[in-house]
Amino acid sequence: MAISMIHIFVTFMLVAAHMAIADTNMLQDFCVADLSNGVKVNGYPCKDPAKVTPEDFYFVGLATAAATANSTMGSAVTGANVEKVPGLNTMGVSISRIDYAPGGLNPPHLHPRASEAIFVLEGRLFVGFLTTAGKLISKHVNKGDVFVFPKALLHFQQNPNNAPASVLAAFDSQLPGTQVVGPSLFGANPPIPDDLLAKAFGVGAPEIQKIKGKFPPKK
Repeated sequence: MAISMIHIFVTFMLVAAHMAIADTNMLQDFCVADLSNGVKVNGYPCKDPAKVTPEDFYFVGLATAAATANSTMGSAVTGANVEKVPGLNTMGVSISRIDYAPGGLNPPHLHPRASEAIFVLEGRLFVGFLTTAGKLISKHVNKGDVFVFPKALLHFQQNPNNAPASVLAAFDSQLPGTQVVGPSLFGANPPIPDDLLAKAFGVGAPEIQKIKGKFPPKK
């Protein structure tokens, strides 16, 4: 009897797992995000289909280069995620444009919810990512090239040249999220204790305070 019950339990769990996997597929044609609702359950609630318009699936913000002059790093990101294109809700994709001034940098950062693939529109870039073993995978990429950054790994793009550059970046998430190393560690709110950061980086507290001064705490 005990063996039979175990078999029944295992069979039940396998069927339940199969059903759970099957239900990850779309259950309707689309689920345009109702951004006015304010409720998030791993995404946005669906807008009334009767109120859906072509504008919910449309965005013009990637057509022209963003201004990089006021950026401390010399780069500017224009995102077309679910917050800009409500029709992306539940679709698991988004896209961004990144523009780089001469010498510009998109500093080391990660996307906790997505892998990223960039297509170079103009210019030449030095790009790379770090594995969890600390190995740097890097390459110079040119106009027309594609480079991929694995999910949640630290990566960067640098324009070491005297001409502007730009890329299109595709993500397998409607809202990839971004954590930039410097601001995340030194601009945290409430702040991470100086002694903790000093020990982690092998420097003194005065050096930590100096770095923190460059990254105002997030509100």
